[in-house]
This record gives sequence, structure tokens and C-alpha cells, in this order.
Amino acid sequence: MYSTEKLKKLRIKQKLTIYDISSKIGISPSHYSLIENGKRKLSYEMAIKIAKVFHTTPDKLFLS
Repeated sequence: MYSTEKLKKLRIKQKLTIYDISSKIGISPSHYSLIENGKRKLSYEMAIKIAKVFHTTPDKLFLS
């Protein structure tokens, strides 16, 4: 399972909203919110898209 707390902290640190990220990766804000809160499974393809927003790799972003 990926670290949802790390994802949320990074988003806040970079002063991005759920709306900012969801528009960059092509999903609805509610879908992204569910991912960030660990209530929706994260596909590898989506992990790559989210990691690109933060200029990192999925491994560095999602693995503890």
C-alpha cells in the first residue's frame, strides 16, 4: 500500500490544491481525493502521472 500521508503533505508543501493536481493528470477532483485518502486503488499508470506532477518517480513518492 502506498503512503497517502506523504502524498498529501507533498501537495500542501508545494501549495497545490486537489483541483490543481486532478486537472494536470486528467481526473476529477473527487477521484484524486479518494486516491489521496487511500479510498481508491492507485494504478501504476496513475502513479506515474502523479509522480510527474511532483517531478519524481513513483517509487520515491509512494513507497515508504
